Amino acid sequence: MRVSIDPARCQGHGRCYDLAPDLFGEDEEGYAVLTDLTADRDVPADREGDARLAAANCPESAVLVHEEARA
Repeated sequence: MRVSIDPARCQGHGRCYDLAPDLFGEDEEGYAVLTDLTADRDVPADREGDARLAAANCPESAVLVHEEARA
């Protein structure tokens, strides 16, 4: 699974980084960014549920989950 953030949609509510602070962080203006753990957009297999939870709780649907088969 991969994850990304659509910066055009993000309004800085912070639900993603409140729910999964090791997967998502915030920039200096409070908008969501990927952390070192997800910088390559890959989500560790044991954290996929948290990535989905963050995406489901984003009011603007700015957190995007990309279901891709693992190699």
